[in-house]
Amino acid sequence: MSFNILNRINSPLDLEQLSNEEMLLLAEEVRVFIIEVVRKNGGHLSSSLGVVELTLALLKVFPQIDHRIVWDVGHQAYAYKILTGRRDAFPSLRQLGGLSGFPKMSESPYDAFDTGHSSTSISLAVGIAQAKKRKGETGRVLAVIGDGALTSGLAFEGLNQAGYLYEDMIVVLNDNGMSIAPNVGALSRFMARALSGKAYHSFRRELRRVLTALPGIGQDLVNLARRSENSIKALSTPGILFEAFHFNYVGPVEGHNLPRLIEVFNNLADVPGPILVHVLTQKGHGYEPAEANPRRFHGLSVNFYMPSQIENADSRRLNYTQAFGQSLLKLAQKDDRIIGITAAMPEGTGLDELARSLPGQYMDVGIAEQHAVTLAAGMASQGLRPVVAIYSTFMQRAYDQIAHDVCIPGLPVVLALDRAGIVGEDGASHQGLLDISFLRSLPNLSLLAPSNENELGHMLASALQHNGPVAIRYPRGAGLGVPLDDDFHLLPWGKGEVLRTGKDLLILALGNRVAPAFQAAAELSAGGLEATVINARFVKPLDMDLITHWAGICGRILTVEENMAAGGFGSAVLEGLHKNGVMAPVKIVAVDDVFIEHGSPEKLRALHGLDQAGIVRAALALAAE
Repeated sequence: MSFNILNRINSPLDLEQLSNEEMLLLAEEVRVFIIEVVRKNGGHLSSSLGVVELTLALLKVFPQIDHRIVWDVGHQAYAYKILTGRRDAFPSLRQLGGLSGFPKMSESPYDAFDTGHSSTSISLAVGIAQAKKRKGETGRVLAVIGDGALTSGLAFEGLNQAGYLYEDMIVVLNDNGMSIAPNVGALSRFMARALSGKAYHSFRRELRRVLTALPGIGQDLVNLARRSENSIKALSTPGILFEAFHFNYVGPVEGHNLPRLIEVFNNLADVPGPILVHVLTQKGHGYEPAEANPRRFHGLSVNFYMPSQIENADSRRLNYTQAFGQSLLKLAQKDDRIIGITAAMPEGTGLDELARSLPGQYMDVGIAEQHAVTLAAGMASQGLRPVVAIYSTFMQRAYDQIAHDVCIPGLPVVLALDRAGIVGEDGASHQGLLDISFLRSLPNLSLLAPSNENELGHMLASALQHNGPVAIRYPRGAGLGVPLDDDFHLLPWGKGEVLRTGKDLLILALGNRVAPAFQAAAELSAGGLEATVINARFVKPLDMDLITHWAGICGRILTVEENMAAGGFGSAVLEGLHKNGVMAPVKIVAVDDVFIEHGSPEKLRALHGLDQAGIVRAALALAAE
């Protein structure tokens, strides 16, 4: 792909020679490049398009590598990758062996930290600034926080510490009014009211008009008013909030006015102490479909070419998220005690259907997973039936709340863990491969995994009837095409399901690995090895009666799961066998002790032996022992 200006930019230092006109042309070229690559590879489009000018301004003023810029959320950093020496590699974005979709220290010295989860930038920037000061190093430390990341408590913990230490750092608040869905909560409402309220802007205009009309001294008074404007602004904009943290507040600044952004950062380059620059941007800026619908264009799948393809996706078989959303809505329509809770991800978790149909039984708490879980605990303590729908990777942040506020009192909270297992192109920070291991050890908690999208609905109905904490994990992507039943039935609690029988090998499969395990058993049968396949359904309580019965018949046991091997489903089976005095060879098919990087789910499963071929290989190896 050929560009007039972008092809000349090999590092941020090359930006220093560009005029403002050339910088504006470069912004358009970067935007076109991002759109073309994301159309092919998928990725986070709206967020990245919204910060093109901001990225150019930051790198124009702070081009040297000793300046450290922490991006938060990291999916905003596509333009930053392109302009920091990765232009030629950018077409490999999110591909196996290619560039990560997030900042990554091992990928470039310009990446200050691996930032995949939100709200970490300010704390990281304080830590980096402290280290640079102790080592006597030069260079500014900047945190760019946006896409709703300021709704998390961790961001305010960082602000509090930075202000206390009076740290030399710049926090850039990229305020686009959204995380993925529109921001919620009192803070967001305050920011929007202060910025859009007419009082401040009307006051400025009227004051300037009156002063200018005064003969002789009018212009002098206007100049004096301008010098005092920061004080007025601090009282009538969100500046008053950040001034309370001892930050020097600058803004709001129009985030797509590139010359103005460059001017602002140049003026602040050598100012000591903590500074917050409030930048107003538009998510999806410069690409009409994304401007019109930034939520749909937030994260796109691979091979997305035209906006119409999003509409056509509904004609395909249901994905697990849709099945969950439809099942929850159907259940909530019959029971007003059911409350769906999400942490800024209504579409991503399927709760958008509940929000539209039963808004009184839906809550979005913003990017605040800890609060979501403890909020649910409070509701459950008073007789409600809350369902907290959060991606597996983000549920990690609420672990103490699950343990302390839900499991110790044994409250009937349902945790719906979307994107459990391999999620693919988003990489190590987003793979949902830890939840079985970190949840299985918690007393009072039951843990389930459906083998298909229809079974998910029955599990949800069963969990809502259970008198205690329940977690249901289910994968990203399309289901098996199993139609949803009109009515739900309650599953026998803690019981697995025998799918086929054989005397040579017992395959215990969980969740989305049940289907490939069943197919592997058919392939093994064609080669003369007959396997019993059990859909475990429950990790906890584990159906040890069923497992020990078939272990006695088959002798060898293969467990299959999409989770880390350490502390996972296979580990639970081993513990159960040992407790029941069953001695049998066991082989665990799971993810070894590594973080899985980005790539297509199919390639990653094949690479780690989690597909049908990998299950067959493991079974043959076990049978040969």
